[in-house]
Amino acid sequence: MPTTVEIPKEKWTGKVREVTLGATPSNGGTRGREVVVGGEATLPFLHFEGAIPHPPVVAVEILDRYPDDWAAPLKEVWGDVMKDPVAWARKAEELGAELIMLKLTLDESGAADGARAADVVRAVLGATTLPLIVRGPGQAEADNAMLVPVCEKAAGERIAVGLCEDKNYRTIVAAAMANNHLVIASSPIDVNLAKQLNILISDMRMPMERVLMDPTTGALGYGIEYTYSVMERLRLAALSGDGMTQQPMICFVGEESWRQKESRVGQGVPAEWGDWHHRGVIWETVTAVALLEAGADIVTVRHPKTLELVQSTIQKLMAS
Repeated sequence: MPTTVEIPKEKWTGKVREVTLGATPSNGGTRGREVVVGGEATLPFLHFEGAIPHPPVVAVEILDRYPDDWAAPLKEVWGDVMKDPVAWARKAEELGAELIMLKLTLDESGAADGARAADVVRAVLGATTLPLIVRGPGQAEADNAMLVPVCEKAAGERIAVGLCEDKNYRTIVAAAMANNHLVIASSPIDVNLAKQLNILISDMRMPMERVLMDPTTGALGYGIEYTYSVMERLRLAALSGDGMTQQPMICFVGEESWRQKESRVGQGVPAEWGDWHHRGVIWETVTAVALLEAGADIVTVRHPKTLELVQSTIQKLMAS
């Protein structure tokens, strides 16, 4: 006799906030389209339990200078466009990127040139129709010196700026609020630290619909199990109604993956590791997909093949 088995379903009281990146001309910007992330009322890809109104999106990382320290497979696949962030952004859009993530760097003397950074951001905005994510060098004082003029020069474009940490959140949040941008709240991988930073940002009256959360993640083989656990607990807290954990999560996958020796080194490694180019793409892809399964709403990648593989995987997971 056939037996009917009822699939047990969790009932959640909360959901992730929706956050919109980019502003079209009708909303005061120049972007060709806006990208909305978040809104999930269930755990990742469990469509039978709740709504997932927006699929996760994939951003391509570019730099404001030629990345001498990037691995050879990345330099070979991108070629000369890496010498010009404008050409690089345009190529990334042609290849199917949904967002551009521009990483700003210090100049040759080690100084943070805010005026130059603002000019580069404006030029990249003119080269692509996609919404833009802008990251500073990752040092609180340098980030402040570069991201404030960037926010002013890109006023109204609703870019996402970061990193916004406990050391500099007041400056970054104020600049973003004044110019209609988003912030990326970044904290060490810990549920309570992420929540605390969101509370501090909220206390400045920053609308939480303009905050992305960077939980600081690791790559495959480098603590990704712990990363997964923390991201999953953040998402469970959000779905259980904790308003200070309901931000969409962004993970900088390419940066983490391509700095590990398995991706970065092509010589002097065991033959069993296989082809360097293939290995690097697989390392980045597996890292990205694992973090999507943990709850990431945006992943940033470096290799065009990874972009293709991760987008294909998202399509399948959203269709299931």
